[in-house]
Amino acid sequence: MPQITLIRHGQANTTATDEAGYDNLSDLGRQQARWLGQYMRDHGQEFDKVYAGSLNRQQQTAHEWGATEIICDERLNEFSYYDISNAMHAQFDLPRPTSRDEFIAHMPLVFSAWQDGHLTGDFETFHDFQQRVDDALLEIASRGERAAVFTSGGVIGMAIRITMGLDTGTFTRLMLSIHNSSVHNLLRLGTNLSLTGFNAIPHLAHPDRHHAQTYI
Repeated sequence: MPQITLIRHGQANTTATDEAGYDNLSDLGRQQARWLGQYMRDHGQEFDKVYAGSLNRQQQTAHEWGATEIICDERLNEFSYYDISNAMHAQFDLPRPTSRDEFIAHMPLVFSAWQDGHLTGDFETFHDFQQRVDDALLEIASRGERAAVFTSGGVIGMAIRITMGLDTGTFTRLMLSIHNSSVHNLLRLGTNLSLTGFNAIPHLAHPDRHHAQTYI
């Protein structure tokens, strides 16, 4: 039965202030990916194809995980968070979040404004983002393969929003809970995808690796 295993990239550059600066794995992010690859090999988890977006952090995670052949699909790229967030700050004069708690409260505001078409700038619409994620995953599922898909938290959150019918507030809260290098499973049932696994990090379960359980 065809199954898609979504894998979030490892920890990226947490000190970045723009898209380009964020788009490389940290040393810890590379280690997270290597641990995940070893765990999957040790437990006999095999895949017919490996897919990834074209972003550095997605490609780097796939390579560190152990992929040798990667099918690149730009529809698996993350949305442009910094551009969208900057538009929100400029148009509504909102203060930028300075802590994780403020960031958690801030994100639903940004996504609601983006979804409702209140933000202007050189970035895709919320609808276009949702549509490309849906199209990419349904196309991969239609091939009847066991597919490993290296992508980002926003894409994973959107995939779950689509399969579970989540509202925007729930979607953004869920997205903020997604661990770096976490594993999520989608199963094709008929013409639709169903969620069968969420946010698994078994490769980071040992107490010696608890420090590596990161979100941002």
